[in-house]
Amino acid sequence: MNKTVPRVGDAEIPAPTHISLYGTVPDSIVDGPGLRYAVFVQGCTHNCPGCHNPESQPVEGGTITALDDLLADIEANGLVHDVTLSGGEPFEQPAACAILARTLKERGYGVWSYSGYLYDDLSKRATTAREEWKRRRDAGATGAAAFADLVDDLAVGELLDSIDVLVDGPFVEARKSLELKWCGSSNQRLVDVAATRAAGKVMLWHPTSFDLEKPSNW
Repeated sequence: MNKTVPRVGDAEIPAPTHISLYGTVPDSIVDGPGLRYAVFVQGCTHNCPGCHNPESQPVEGGTITALDDLLADIEANGLVHDVTLSGGEPFEQPAACAILARTLKERGYGVWSYSGYLYDDLSKRATTAREEWKRRRDAGATGAAAFADLVDDLAVGELLDSIDVLVDGPFVEARKSLELKWCGSSNQRLVDVAATRAAGKVMLWHPTSFDLEKPSNW
């Protein structure tokens, strides 16, 4: 991450200590490859018809959970080394999710996130906010109040920086397919975030494949 950009917890982006959760699944096998700890946040404005977690859509009704407690619960599960953020909409709690994702990455976890937003739009929001933050900083602005309107979009950028794969796009009921792996509808993409950033265009993630060859002496 560009060190000239403030991170959640810096003066310009006060750090939340809690997150609103719909629930968690400590042993998911459907929210990404392998055994994963799935975190479902509360609140989503996409309101996709046919959503598999409609109860997670209202902002109200979630369980307010300390981030430290959530992280401790994830780490106490010795079987998982990967975490998926879902919901709900993780990018509508960007600061809390950014702290969670960044801390997990620092501790060696792989991190995926689902979002009804497109990668392209999230990246544009983050880039615009960072450019505006730099412009204001260079003009002499300091302190949280001077950047309050940029906080969420700056946190969106940090959250993107802290995940490996983004499954993006809204669920479209007419394009639902049970044959898809880790997507609900065929419009959704598995975006390889690091590869996308390096290439300057959206690059899709594909599972590692390998071929087993019969030894020559068999």
